[in-house]
Amino acid sequence: MKVSVVIPVFNERATIEPIVTAVRAADVGEIEIIVVDDASTDGTQEVLKQKISSLADKIIYHPQNMGKGAALRAGFAAATGDIILVQDADLEYNPSDYPILLEPILSGKADAVYGSRFLGGRPHRVLYFWHMVGNRFLTLLSNMFTNLNLTDLETCYKAFRADVLKNLDLRENRFGFEPEVTAKLARTRCRIYEVGISYNGRTYSEGKKVNWKDGFHAIYAILRYNLFA
Repeated sequence: MKVSVVIPVFNERATIEPIVTAVRAADVGEIEIIVVDDASTDGTQEVLKQKISSLADKIIYHPQNMGKGAALRAGFAAATGDIILVQDADLEYNPSDYPILLEPILSGKADAVYGSRFLGGRPHRVLYFWHMVGNRFLTLLSNMFTNLNLTDLETCYKAFRADVLKNLDLRENRFGFEPEVTAKLARTRCRIYEVGISYNGRTYSEGKKVNWKDGFHAIYAILRYNLFA
């Protein structure tokens, strides 16, 4: 199967080249790399034009910053693979985990797979306690409405059968994508798996962007897409 990897980018000048290089080297057979730049202002666009154009299959440039969800939708629409996989543009998630993430779909057992930072024995960097508490809370709240037993709602690593993903009416422009896609997948009653992945989290001084405001919006998105959508 052909795997389309969608990489939303905003101000990741230092990491975009190594992550795209790692994705291109991933051992998953045929791979399509789609980078969506969400109006970066730190020189990321120059790196994309000078160094990434030969590595990526498609580069999409947003004229104004619209958010991660909007960037993902643009990438999903451009994807031509049988499987679509989300990859952040930083170095927190390692493409060497792709075979683990894709195996349930490739073996015909799953329609969507979440890579959990809280499952299995793979290494992860020890960082913020309250981020972990917030993630666990959001995951629990989402599970209460979806009746799923996920352990890591907010994980970046999500892989989908393309036909399943493209039939979802996704609308969130920013970090509400995670609870929205989870609620809509649950409503389709598709087969969802989780696998343990490694995680090399970064600090705010290293470029981490998600904050407490995103947590409150995630609560809103959980309620909206489970109760009112």
